[in-house]
Amino acid sequence: MTRVKGSGQLNGTTEVVMITGASAGVGRAITREFAKRQASIGLIARGKERLAAAKAEVEAQGGRALVFPIDVADSAAVDRAAQTLENEFGPIDIWINDAMTTIFAPLSEITPDEFKRATEVTYLGCVYGTMAALKRMLPRDKGTIVQIGSALAYRSIPLQAPYCGAKHAIVGFTDSLRCELIHEHSKVHVTAVHLPALNTPQFNWCRTRLPRHPQPVPPIFEPEVAARAIYWAAHHKRREVFVGGSTMKAIYGQDVAPAFADWYLGQTGYSAQQTSQPVSPDRPDNLFEPVAADYAANGIFTDVAKSFSGQNWINLRRVPVSLIAAGIFGLTAMLWKMKR
Repeated sequence: MTRVKGSGQLNGTTEVVMITGASAGVGRAITREFAKRQASIGLIARGKERLAAAKAEVEAQGGRALVFPIDVADSAAVDRAAQTLENEFGPIDIWINDAMTTIFAPLSEITPDEFKRATEVTYLGCVYGTMAALKRMLPRDKGTIVQIGSALAYRSIPLQAPYCGAKHAIVGFTDSLRCELIHEHSKVHVTAVHLPALNTPQFNWCRTRLPRHPQPVPPIFEPEVAARAIYWAAHHKRREVFVGGSTMKAIYGQDVAPAFADWYLGQTGYSAQQTSQPVSPDRPDNLFEPVAADYAANGIFTDVAKSFSGQNWINLRRVPVSLIAAGIFGLTAMLWKMKR
């Protein structure tokens, strides 16, 4: 079937989408973006109350939703969820791997069990989701898998070794998979969307051993900026999408001057990831278990978060922007010659 871009439909048939980490943060924003197009959505996360709230949002927009209160580190549970979604709504068109968790601490203060847990959710959860999607998409020879990456998948920062390692691993895993799909002449498409610092609840509930409250490294964007790019990536054949000028700066800066980046982040990376407020003694912690707080897409940094990225707007419109730029350049050159 031919996809009708931007409609949430395939030849009049509602898209079927699976989103992991769907109950909060970027995943909740992605859910809302697809709900606007009345998609049929499978929602995977651990928190039952937030999943119910996300489901209600989808249905209020005219879409359909099934909730799966499971852990993405459980490969069998992920596969069962995929089969249930297809049994209820039909073949999965788009699978989005967004689930993550982390711990803010120097490596010397992280236990092996904590590191393993962050890796299982953030990296292996992506692998298991991809496996479940491919199991169903490959025989049909169609479908799209979206890996939610990060600027930190290319340029690591201090205090987040488990998260940075997992995001780097996702890039390596996805590149390998792309080669295999090319070898098999498969029409299944895999794309990665690399995100900047975002105003999500993770800074309120991820485990931390920092003395002050964690924060994203500025500049900070609202998760809706990411969600719009992710929706676009799910419907276009782009290999990777970089969201935000800061993401491009981090990725290309790593190519040009990695040693300088090491030094600079060693000097500034600790303070840049902490506010001036001390960590609350009753802070929630979702590393091993979900927390029962009423979190949704956005975090506590709305006052400083940006709701628009000029780089992202241009990046998603490369062809028309290039044509306009070429036209302006040509017109300017012609006028300059006429003046001579």
